[in-house]
Amino acid sequence: MTIAAEMTVKTKEKNNTVESTDGIGIGITSDIETVGRVPFKADFHVEPMGPSDFEPDVLLRVYRTMLLSRRLDEKMLNLLKQGKGFFHIGCAGHEAAQAAIGLLSRPGHDWFSMYYRDLTMHLMLGADAREIMLLHLAKATDPNSGGRQMSEHYGNSERHILTVSSSVGSQFLPAVGVGLGLRRTESDAYVYCSCGDGATSQGDFHEALNWAARSNLPVLFLVQDNGYAISVPVHDQTAGGTAYKLARGYEGLERALVDGTDFFHTYAVASAAMKRIRAGEGPVCLVADVVRILPHSSSDNHAKYRTPEELEAVKKDDPIALFERQLLDAGILTEQLTEEIRSEVVKDVNQAAEWANEQPDPTPESALEHVYFEGDLGLEFEHSEPAGEPIVVVDAINHALQEEMERNSDIIVYGEDVAGGKGGVFTATRTLTDRFGIDRCFNAPLAEASIIGTAVGLACLGYKPVVEIQFGDYIWPAMQMLRNQVASFRYRSNGDFGCPMVIRVPIGGYIHGGLCHSQNIESIFGHMPGFLIAMPSNAADAKGLLKTAIRMEDPIIFLEHKALYRSAAARSPEPDENYLIEFGKANIVRDGTDITIITYGMMVHKSVAAARQLETEGISVEIIDLRTIVPLDSETIMESVRKTNKALVVYEDHEFVGFGAEIVAQIADTGFGYLDAPILRVAGAFSPIGFADNLEQAVLPNDEDILEAARKLASY
Repeated sequence: MTIAAEMTVKTKEKNNTVESTDGIGIGITSDIETVGRVPFKADFHVEPMGPSDFEPDVLLRVYRTMLLSRRLDEKMLNLLKQGKGFFHIGCAGHEAAQAAIGLLSRPGHDWFSMYYRDLTMHLMLGADAREIMLLHLAKATDPNSGGRQMSEHYGNSERHILTVSSSVGSQFLPAVGVGLGLRRTESDAYVYCSCGDGATSQGDFHEALNWAARSNLPVLFLVQDNGYAISVPVHDQTAGGTAYKLARGYEGLERALVDGTDFFHTYAVASAAMKRIRAGEGPVCLVADVVRILPHSSSDNHAKYRTPEELEAVKKDDPIALFERQLLDAGILTEQLTEEIRSEVVKDVNQAAEWANEQPDPTPESALEHVYFEGDLGLEFEHSEPAGEPIVVVDAINHALQEEMERNSDIIVYGEDVAGGKGGVFTATRTLTDRFGIDRCFNAPLAEASIIGTAVGLACLGYKPVVEIQFGDYIWPAMQMLRNQVASFRYRSNGDFGCPMVIRVPIGGYIHGGLCHSQNIESIFGHMPGFLIAMPSNAADAKGLLKTAIRMEDPIIFLEHKALYRSAAARSPEPDENYLIEFGKANIVRDGTDITIITYGMMVHKSVAAARQLETEGISVEIIDLRTIVPLDSETIMESVRKTNKALVVYEDHEFVGFGAEIVAQIADTGFGYLDAPILRVAGAFSPIGFADNLEQAVLPNDEDILEAARKLASY
């Protein structure tokens, strides 16, 4: 760490007021007074910069972009008053910091994980007024999301701008994932990851700093501290009142604090930080002290929590006014040129708004597009029956991973305890580190959100992450990433991005695991559009489904029942390396004529055992193993129900609101006329699972429960 650079100034400057034709004004106030703002301090050497360090045309372009950003803010607010558009989040007060870093960035080379107040940055990376207006008016041709996202939610794969999620702090971990991917190359690209001060209260912020610091990643964390998280002031949010102090505990992470209202100070610090990052010297957390001139959003009224005196004082720190004064003093701007640029900006924005308003809206038919990959995967599913030596499920999974990693060098396996000789708590990933190296099978921090979030960034760079969550019971810290990043990634980008990954998750009971090692989670994730979900019941299916999952273009939740890992009942001959099982194709495990049992996972084996007993009683049972939850093979289910006229749905999860309820509903909707009896369910009790043997047996389905339900159906 080098000696900290620190400067303190006291200035007072004045400028003339110019109001725009409508709205809040282009950003110039009559009295500019900046007193006691710290230009910068940093853990690394920074050379101060001023107007003379830039070509005049560069500064004029920056000035125009800052004015364009402010004018767009005004115009969008005015359109809302006219009933055009739905929502707005302003950038006003943040323009200088974003313009400085934007000037140092290379769209299409560097990567950007932004948040919803990054309008100026988006413009610096190549967006124009028309694009912003298309987004604001939610038009079909909006290149950010095609009308799927709220205003200011940017995304562009060509410029390497990851599609923004509304969830505060959800941008941190994908940025780290991109950094992990970039570190694997010889590129000098960096990752821009920005947020407001409120987002630094999220745990993901600290997980991201930790991982970036420990792995020496090329990430610039820009905290745009405007003093408020909606209405909560930073002193109520943050220990020490600034994220600059929060970041000091991460060895390997350099810090800087800058007056973000001053373009030149910010550029100087960001330039020094960027040189470090591009040279492979590790991440930087840059806190830019900015101001929020507008309310949090168009739905907010900051007069309810900010005094008139404070709001007036904020205007005196307007970054555009300061920048204009600096350019005038340097002779780069003149009063006449200033007026010309302002007029051009107003005209540009007004014309863009008029043009965008005439563009087509999304059609209702397009609402269901881009939930999943819609192209041709080019996979061949024709194959002979497995004929290899018998194998257990956990070994089938291990072999599938080995074969696919051999086939595709972009596959990266990581999670908790997965590396080295241990290979995870269930040994599913053993030998992978020895065979493919620590860069392709490695341990992640004990942080589920980090595991999933970084996989998002890696997937965007073209890698195929296959990650392990140690137990389904511990997947919940990752729910933010799973629900608000992964599942909707393709949809909210209007198909511009995909997010292909495989998330392996051991689940299920019957192992004396107690409350936190016995959960079933398929119904929860089956309710999230965007995920495909597999749950094999035997070794051959585990290998075939996992190999297919790895070759697909959607995020896959691959559920592995812990009690089946080494179960003799789940052993099967091992398929060869070309064996793939198509998602959405159930398997008829046993033919029958009297009753259809629809089931999956561990319950397949209990159902087979019950069917054998029922056969001795003269009851013929057909058993359908779903194999995948999403997509669901409803056709095979209905064909069987039409044949047997009786249906029993068996699943391990809680009966109440379990996935089996969806199966029952579909049968009732489509096949009611074929039924000769009510549809019955056998499932777990609506209770946590106790540790003691008798407590576990009391709440999980058993063979006798299935027999009793089947006999009841047969008696109708």
